[in-house]
Amino acid sequence: MTGFPRSGLLGSAAVGLGLLAAAWTTSATAETYKWITFKPQGAGDAQAISTQWFVDEFKTRTDGKHQIEVFWGGSVAKTREVPDSLAAGVGDFGDIVTPYFPDRFPLNNAVGFFIPQPKSTMEIAELMETWHATYPQFGQELTSQNLKAIGYRPLESYGLLCTSPVRRAEDLKGKRIRTYGFAYPALVEALGATPVSIATSEAYEALERNILDCTPIGPALAHGWKYDEVAKYYIEIPLGASFGHLIAMNLDTYNGMDEETRTIVDQLGSEYAKAYSDELDATIAQVRAGWTEKGVEVIEFPTEELTSIVGDERIQAVRKEWINRADAAGVPSAEIVKELSF
Repeated sequence: MTGFPRSGLLGSAAVGLGLLAAAWTTSATAETYKWITFKPQGAGDAQAISTQWFVDEFKTRTDGKHQIEVFWGGSVAKTREVPDSLAAGVGDFGDIVTPYFPDRFPLNNAVGFFIPQPKSTMEIAELMETWHATYPQFGQELTSQNLKAIGYRPLESYGLLCTSPVRRAEDLKGKRIRTYGFAYPALVEALGATPVSIATSEAYEALERNILDCTPIGPALAHGWKYDEVAKYYIEIPLGASFGHLIAMNLDTYNGMDEETRTIVDQLGSEYAKAYSDELDATIAQVRAGWTEKGVEVIEFPTEELTSIVGDERIQAVRKEWINRADAAGVPSAEIVKELSF
């Protein structure tokens, strides 16, 4: 009878067992993380595109050892459910819309109290990263809830989209302007207009039916929500970029990663704002290029007519509210206020 020598069989078996053990070890340490978001995958906007960029880069930089599966469109957690779902470990990564949680994340909502302000999308992202690196209280606001901020996604710089021309501050008197949060109602009142609280999803009809005269918004969102179909005047009033979303992680997941993977996550989080901002800028340029054909007129608003009212007591009262919270948390508010001032 012919066959392998006994030693050859044992050697082959040992090699086979070694390969199986190596394969088992690799599969045991490989991870598929969950990203929960309210954003539909097919949105095709800067948020959706840059989220996919993060996911693809994570897989590439870990050499395919780890990957992230995105649960799009609120399929796991709706917008207001994301912080609790992340904290509980239902997801590992997720998008937190901080303005929806002003009492839960007051420090991280700083920008929302200082509208108008002069900073762009990328500048606000850089400030948020700096504040988190400089003032531990910003991070502690999340770690106390088993969350970790790894990236920042400000919204685009806003102007006003209106159903009639607005060329000076006096043209805003009596206008019904959509507001939300803290700063916008005070600003609108200081301008002599009337603040109206209407949900984003209802603003199209409100503009169409003349329930609203204007809404603060940027070009990309105005086009995305199709508001520019019913409001044909975009007023370049320098409201600045609002802070929008924290890209957050479950703190236990983050701490449980090996050092190499955590380093990759930190690096991607730092690079994310640029990837997002580049996509956003491309979208804005495309929207603006199409506005001529669409019949949207872009009107420059005198900057000094906006900045001159920042001292209004109503606007200052909103800012003081945040300053008091920052001071109580031991954050040197004066430095942050300076950054958000014209």
